[in-house]
Amino acid sequence: MNRAVDVLVIGAGPGGSFAAEAAARRGAETLLLEKRSEIGTPVRCGEGVAKGWLEELGLPPSREFVAHELLGSRVISPDGTPLVLDHGPSSKGGYVLERDLFDRYLAKRAAKAGAELMVKTAAVGLLRDDGRVAGARCEHMGETFDVRARVVIGADGFESQVGRWAGLSTHLRTKDLASCLQYTLVGVEGDSRYGDFYLGSMAPGGYAWVFWKGADVANVGLGVNLARLRNRAETKGYLDALVARIPGMAKGRVIEEVAGGVSVSMPLERSVAPGLLLVGDAARLIDPLTGGGILNACLTGRYAGEIAAEAVEAGDASESLLRAYEVRWRARLEEELARHYLVKEALLRIDDETINKIIRTVAEARLPSLTSANILGLLKARHPELLEAFRGLL
Repeated sequence: MNRAVDVLVIGAGPGGSFAAEAAARRGAETLLLEKRSEIGTPVRCGEGVAKGWLEELGLPPSREFVAHELLGSRVISPDGTPLVLDHGPSSKGGYVLERDLFDRYLAKRAAKAGAELMVKTAAVGLLRDDGRVAGARCEHMGETFDVRARVVIGADGFESQVGRWAGLSTHLRTKDLASCLQYTLVGVEGDSRYGDFYLGSMAPGGYAWVFWKGADVANVGLGVNLARLRNRAETKGYLDALVARIPGMAKGRVIEEVAGGVSVSMPLERSVAPGLLLVGDAARLIDPLTGGGILNACLTGRYAGEIAAEAVEAGDASESLLRAYEVRWRARLEEELARHYLVKEALLRIDDETINKIIRTVAEARLPSLTSANILGLLKARHPELLEAFRGLL
């Protein structure tokens, strides 16, 4: 069963499917591997996305994967003060996805573009030629075989092994990890027009969320910084307390429970090696403030697929050529990720009362645009003492 392709993509999440589609559309013989028997499961995602994300990706919203449309979002302080982030006729709002259906939709797009898909197929190691990654050893239904490739794209998620096998530094510090838990609740009540984000000690070092999937169905979850936990079992205690304190949620019934970890770090210093590109969560391209990774995975997957196809056409998969991928994603994402990492670090240092003051001040000011610069300028004018926690952003 040994075989050879132009581009091998390991992992059929959003990043992998976007990579496979982009490479196949440019004429590269592309193979997309997924270790699970079904794409999109288990769901490990809050499932909320901004409309602008889909627009940037060129994805029209579809009933195939959209569960609910949101008018906007709100940040809620520990004392219950809401700050509406998106509202009015110019708001783009967001969507809550059926993430499993979304992932399958993207995989179908890749297949229609010409990529071949194999499920229940795990990469168990990398192949090398003269120091260059040249494919992967794979297992499918008890059979082991080699797939040789001119370029390999690692899209195997937060727990990526591909980068580690390639010798890239993927170590994470405890403070750069979050423990996440989410319930899907039915029979709940509340304002389903908004996605809500809760800050403060109810989710230490992270935040909690409520994303509505219908009039009486919502995803309620939180992420707690691992440095703030004595053990991961505490995460459930925090979530149960949150559900109990939100009006309309305590009466709900749990129909699904999702747990997992997420990195809240800066990106990897290197996401490229000879013959190899890492995309999305595998390259630590998760937003360190929100823990969101769908947009970044899709964007970097597309960039990687395009660069991989160019490398195949040029007959050159050297690190110097593939470096164009890293230049591209850094130009689009690095500044925002670095800024959000500093905000995440600040949230580890500030207490509930400080958060209350910040949210109240910004909510009362009714700023026409909630940019970082505008918010910091407002705090400097009204509460300069609060800026100490954000000194890295000034």
